[in-house]
Amino acid sequence: MNESLSHTTVLLSEAVDALSIKPAGIYVDCTFGRGGHSARILEQLGAEGRLIVLDKDMTAVEHGRLWDDGRFKIVHSGFTCLTDVLGALGVTKVDGILLDLGVSSPQLDEAARGFSFRFDAPLDMRMDTSRGCTAAEWLAVVDERLLMEVIRDYGEERFAKQIARAIVEARQSQVIQTTGQLVELLGKTVRTREPGKNPATRTFQAIRIYLNQELEELESVLPQCVTHLKAGGRLVVISFHSLEDRIVKHFIRQMNDADTLPRNVPIRASEVPQGKLKMVGRAIKAGCDELQINPRARSAMMRVAERSDVA
Repeated sequence: MNESLSHTTVLLSEAVDALSIKPAGIYVDCTFGRGGHSARILEQLGAEGRLIVLDKDMTAVEHGRLWDDGRFKIVHSGFTCLTDVLGALGVTKVDGILLDLGVSSPQLDEAARGFSFRFDAPLDMRMDTSRGCTAAEWLAVVDERLLMEVIRDYGEERFAKQIARAIVEARQSQVIQTTGQLVELLGKTVRTREPGKNPATRTFQAIRIYLNQELEELESVLPQCVTHLKAGGRLVVISFHSLEDRIVKHFIRQMNDADTLPRNVPIRASEVPQGKLKMVGRAIKAGCDELQINPRARSAMMRVAERSDVA
């Protein structure tokens, strides 16, 4: 099983340890990738345990279908359909859920996927290549104002207005079909950039997040996770940029807060409504040893919460 893994899993031990695996428990890995976390979970599960895995990337699903383990079930689905997937499998409550967000190393390293500015390849950027429009198709028709807002809001790019204008002007004479074309255009438009960062970084991130609806899907799945966690069940989320982490942090904080009541209400402390989640420890980043092996882990941020009420 492990021999087929082709990338270094971020925060592998930390994430699986945070799930606090019970040998007979039911766990969900919402983002299989190449199965690093899933393999470690299976190592800790007993014969009665169960691991349900989701991924919208068909290549990842095909890889998972090669695993021969009766405790393991992989489904081709985005995690926004978590409730439907569990329902179809006859599962209502689980002991832990893991969300490892963003793109995987295989997706970045496969030129044809169009996620990386390191290769000249078709401009695709879809995590699920079985549906939706490619980045090239979207850039050919998107309104300049929307394009500017996407690059500004999802990429936190201060040159968003100039980039949007340059793309719209460029497509009038030539369709932008490859990552190389877009990188060249961005290199001419973004005059200054942080040391060591490619001028295309923020724009590529923004387009990818928008096309795959990554933030909207994250906001959709978090309440579903709370619904399906047993009391004491763990939610572990690994994010890779501030927009994702902000959503996760605020959600956990909101779920952690007890229902507010008017001041001076005569009620016993034991009767005060409790929050549905409680934070477990502080946010965790990759350590120095991991960063030496896998520099892509430098932006990873892991947050853990536990279902605290009677689920």
